[in-house]
Amino acid sequence: MAKDKTVYVCSNCGQDSPKWVGKCPSCGEWNTYVEEIVRKEVANKRPTSGIETPKAKPISLCDIVTSDEPRIDLKDEELNRVLGGGLVPGSLVLIGGEPGIGKSTLVLQTVLRMPDRRILYVSGEESARQLKLRADRIKHTSSDCLIVCETSLEQIYTHIKNIRPELVIIDSIQTISTETIESSPGSIGQVRECSASILKFAKETNTPVILIGHINKEGSIAGPKVLEHIVDTVLQFEGDQHYMYRILRSIKNRFGSTSELGIYEMRQDGLRQVSNPSELLLSLDHDGMSGVAIASAIEGVRPFLIETQALVSSAAYGVPQRSATGFDLRRMNMLLAVLEKRVGFKLGQKDVFLNIAGGLKVNDPAIDLSVISAILSSNMDTEIEREVCLAGEVGLSGEIRPVNRIEQRIGEAEKLGFKRMILPKHNLQGLDKKKINIELVPVRKVEEAFRCLFG
Repeated sequence: MAKDKTVYVCSNCGQDSPKWVGKCPSCGEWNTYVEEIVRKEVANKRPTSGIETPKAKPISLCDIVTSDEPRIDLKDEELNRVLGGGLVPGSLVLIGGEPGIGKSTLVLQTVLRMPDRRILYVSGEESARQLKLRADRIKHTSSDCLIVCETSLEQIYTHIKNIRPELVIIDSIQTISTETIESSPGSIGQVRECSASILKFAKETNTPVILIGHINKEGSIAGPKVLEHIVDTVLQFEGDQHYMYRILRSIKNRFGSTSELGIYEMRQDGLRQVSNPSELLLSLDHDGMSGVAIASAIEGVRPFLIETQALVSSAAYGVPQRSATGFDLRRMNMLLAVLEKRVGFKLGQKDVFLNIAGGLKVNDPAIDLSVISAILSSNMDTEIEREVCLAGEVGLSGEIRPVNRIEQRIGEAEKLGFKRMILPKHNLQGLDKKKINIELVPVRKVEEAFRCLFG
């Protein structure tokens, strides 16, 4: 019987070491080495898909023929937009998220809406009976969606060779193992080799593959970091299990933008697409409440209005607290410094709490004006008019800097019934006001915006 050999492999870069080390000498990350058991007599041979393809030959760049291949419509507007217009043939897509967030439900209801395509759903975690119960709950049927419960990569290739599917779903990549490596499923080596083999199969046969992956306690995709480098697209499915809304965010996309996001509502019969995100991000009524301001933000190509909530109170302890949910805490501290230095409001001895309604994380600098307006409204305990929305970036000298795509922001505010919009003065240059039915209030400095809001 062969003697087992133990090595330690870095989960970030794949560097191996005969003993455990705290800091990886290759990538510099700390505490990334995990133990793996290998055997000496196992040949280092990558698993093959069993489909013979001719070897590639070097050709000149000008001789390569390109054409716009039609993308695969997934019958889901949110998912299509996050992917960049649909699923690219031959691409490898990785969807990650917390346990129970709805990854399998999203993928299953998507493939069940495509009865015109032959789809192979490989389940390594759930039985066929569990998938049937979920499909019955979703209330979608597709005769061409074939289910197989398998964890061996070689057996999966055998099923693919017999069925010749147009789309392959693997749920999840951490449960798949190959016989060429003597280690347990989910280990660094197994995930790396299986994903590399699946990528080779997808590119050689022009068959798109969707992988479902787990995430670790830090929030990143479980397994080696090379997994995210191998795949073409990485999608993160986010949300709180105690709330019904889910957000699909693009982290990496070789065929589209990474600033897109899709919003879903978790219901008993599956995930519902939220085509108008303002219904999620705006509360129904906030009359008489201070510390609430409406901002016109843009994520990707989609404009929507979000509600920024702030609470300012006297510090109960010696050191004032600063907390921000859905907004960069360092940027909030910068805006508080601008309020104190340029406007004269002393907030150094007060607790400041900021929240973006709906559980959304916003990186658009155009919501700076609504953030400081909500903070000042809570500090003064004065309500901001309900029919007013704001857009503008705040500079360190207290000026309101122009923002991009102001026409789309104005159009979204006008569509939702807002009467007045405060925006940077420089954004009015070249703006056609004849088609706009909302009152525009241009401002240059923070003081002017506050005078318009509070008099």
